[in-house]
Amino acid sequence: MVSIQSKQPDNSKSIKKESISIFDIFKIGVGPSSSHTLGPWNAALVFIEKINIENLEQIQIHLYGSLSKTGIGHATDKAVILGLMGYHPKTVNTDLIDQIVRQVIESSRIEIKSKKIHFDYAKDIIFERTEHPLHPNTIKFKSIANGIIYEQIFASVGGGFIESELFDEGLIPQRTLPFPIDSGTDILRYTDENNCNISDIVYKNELSMRTEEAIDNDIESLIDVILESIYVGCYTDGVLPGGLNVSRRAKKISDKLTGSAKCNSRDEWTDIIKMVPKDFNSINKWISCFALAVNEQNAAMGRIVTSPTNGAAGVIPAVMMYYFLFCDYKGKDYIKKFLFTAGEIGCLFKKGATISAAVGGCQAEIGVSSAMAAGALTEILGGTPEQCLMAAEIAMEHHLGLTCDPIKGLVQVPCIERNAMGAAKAITAANLALESDAKKAIVNIDTVIKTMWDVAQDMNTKYKETSEGGLAINLPVINPNC
Repeated sequence: MVSIQSKQPDNSKSIKKESISIFDIFKIGVGPSSSHTLGPWNAALVFIEKINIENLEQIQIHLYGSLSKTGIGHATDKAVILGLMGYHPKTVNTDLIDQIVRQVIESSRIEIKSKKIHFDYAKDIIFERTEHPLHPNTIKFKSIANGIIYEQIFASVGGGFIESELFDEGLIPQRTLPFPIDSGTDILRYTDENNCNISDIVYKNELSMRTEEAIDNDIESLIDVILESIYVGCYTDGVLPGGLNVSRRAKKISDKLTGSAKCNSRDEWTDIIKMVPKDFNSINKWISCFALAVNEQNAAMGRIVTSPTNGAAGVIPAVMMYYFLFCDYKGKDYIKKFLFTAGEIGCLFKKGATISAAVGGCQAEIGVSSAMAAGALTEILGGTPEQCLMAAEIAMEHHLGLTCDPIKGLVQVPCIERNAMGAAKAITAANLALESDAKKAIVNIDTVIKTMWDVAQDMNTKYKETSEGGLAINLPVINPNC
């Protein structure tokens, strides 16, 4: 699914509220970044549908702002090549990505819809190093056919969502939901009137967009990719690509906790985990292990579920596994409820603030994912809707102002560890909310979303995924632009 929106960019909150599906928030994609990899990839897929292929002579890609400054580290160059060639992030063989891109670069040829044209990587992907007024993550595609130039500009606004001024309103699904939600207040009104949980309201909204069978199939696909990313991450050793020489840690932690027990499947592996000690330290290490596993896969351009972004993709899986393995697990229906509630909380932040680190810093990624996980965990542990939103608020409250300063422009340091911290905070927030009278909470979810947006607007650009501040520049031996 290519999630597109029309007209105005994410950095304007004057737009009317969208009716977002949780399957817009949760996307199956390829790492390392939803805004720098998945978004440009989706934009390329949209662009090739609009151009004259038969007489195509040349294609150029111009990257602006954060896409330019950290594009190499985030594999933006690889993403646009793969998108132009028609590969989809949901289905591409991730083991072949480097080979496909290398062949394009070495041959100076790119195949677009069975037509091969000249493509000079060094000249046709242009890192502009300047900002674009549309958005901090702006990409311009230019094609030439019969001497006629066609251009389209996209903004990659976080979570794989893209916007373009050229999108026809008729191309955007106009959804009318039975329970339109723009705020936490809306959620509480609907759940109170219907005496139900947040996930029940979300499910009814989803049923207005797709069939029950389609929802179940999509949920199964999300769960399968989440579990696979954890499992593969926990069985893969080595050093992550990119030049930082970051060693994978998930496998070492998993091996230590299981005594290097051998298994032949995911189910065998989870059965082993269920039998190992469940003291606080062990559980805490497993939570970190699950989060690291997903984001190590993400950093290596593996397949993960954007939730709500790639850089924050480990939080939801880690908390989901915490419930599955270490709580009173009540069946897969509760995992579905978890994803419904988490997705809707992500939608609140998408509508009221941002899920783009280039706009709001890492509070927009790890902060949002932690809030999503906290609220969702609270529901499946028996919390009320008020307690769910309280948990989400607590989690975000303690991520406010978190900067995005990836070293060398890679989604590795400090990004991978931040997923483990975000998962731990989510569980703590859920426990606090479950032991609290949510009606007495001083700060509510709508207030913290507005506050997050205020902080995002005040935050210096160098802390917004540009690698021009913070940790990214305080290691003098590393060039953030290489």
